Amino acid sequence: MQKKRALSGMSLVVILSVLFLISCGKQQSSTEMKQSQVERGKYLVTIGGCNDCHSPKIITEQGPVPDEKRLLSGHPADESFAEFDPKLVAPGKWILFSQTLTAAAGPWGISYAANLTPDNDTGIGLWEEKHFIGALRNGKHMGEGRPILPPMPWPMIGQMNDADMKAVFAYLKSLPPIKNRVPTPVPLDEIMSK
Repeated sequence: MQKKRALSGMSLVVILSVLFLISCGKQQSSTEMKQSQVERGKYLVTIGGCNDCHSPKIITEQGPVPDEKRLLSGHPADESFAEFDPKLVAPGKWILFSQTLTAAAGPWGISYAANLTPDNDTGIGLWEEKHFIGALRNGKHMGEGRPILPPMPWPMIGQMNDADMKAVFAYLKSLPPIKNRVPTPVPLDEIMSK
């Protein structure tokens, strides 16, 4: 009887050990899967040109290049849009960009590229995945707020499948948060009245 108890006790230890090892393996593969998702997101952000508008630039002899210290932090809060003749951006005319390519003026007014870093106060730190996907699918801030203005190509980006959108979101959430409160958009009629 004691031999059976000892055997069943050893069996229980072996089974628990195997289950522990399996669960450790699953945790590791879950971590690896998350890292793979972040890497996919970085790839999509890179080929999608997100840094073209959402990262402040350093002006070089070869033209503007993204500032590595402020990647995806949006239009710099302390940088104002240069004065211009509002007639230049009337419908059917021109679209103007700031020197850092983080702000644009057109028939909609002046829009500023958003801070996509996970800063809780000025970026997407408080956003959930559903807010991010909703914004890109609906063209509305957080999926239901104010309209996302040009030149943000949300109608095309909104065609990404859910897995790719989740990967982009995972990558953005993995970035270091940068505190940068982007100015609010300025409607065209406000520019015209100056």
